[in-house]
Amino acid sequence: MTGRLAGVLRRELALAYRQKSELMQPIIFFVLVISLFPLGIGPGPQTLQKIGPGVIWVAALLSSLLGMERLFREDFNDGWLEQMMLSGLPLSLLVLAKVLAHWLTSVLPLLLISPLLALFLNLSEPMFWSLLLGLLLGTPLLSLVGATGVALTLGLQRGGVLLSLLLLPLFVPLLIFATSAVDAASMQLPYNGQLAIIGAMFLLALALTPMATAYALRISQS
Repeated sequence: MTGRLAGVLRRELALAYRQKSELMQPIIFFVLVISLFPLGIGPGPQTLQKIGPGVIWVAALLSSLLGMERLFREDFNDGWLEQMMLSGLPLSLLVLAKVLAHWLTSVLPLLLISPLLALFLNLSEPMFWSLLLGLLLGTPLLSLVGATGVALTLGLQRGGVLLSLLLLPLFVPLLIFATSAVDAASMQLPYNGQLAIIGAMFLLALALTPMATAYALRISQS
């Protein structure tokens, strides 16, 4: 079973890197959104430092949603998802493999370029580290919860807008605690509590969303 899951993961990564234009879209969108804010509000260092963490988090959230709809869509249309349901492989493990592939290809590159954007927004070193730790804990949560939303809207012809309306309210608590951690770091205060809450949210999603997503996929396939 481990070998088959590794095969699914390799397939997803190969398909993602074969479509380089779609792979670059979240990165370009992420950089453009963050670059436009200084032009709109002015280049004042204190202003940029104050809004920077929230801007990066909102841009990361919107960028992850940009390619989220394609998570199961092509597999649903070409029948591969149905074949995997009949293969005997636990569907929840398949969901985890696809979510991991999505995070590695669509979200991890955003984290790799975040140090440059933190300098661009005049974030201090403690603020950057709290932001990076929050992103490492919080962005997998985005992918896990987003997968459930995609599975629920899979049978709809135009599910992109509905997907955003379903998911964005669910991510409000994550944004609150993530930006609170950066605010605490800017004042030289401990932010372990905020990161612990984000970590707890991630572990809860890791335990529940694969089964919920698998159930939603079965409903969409029927």
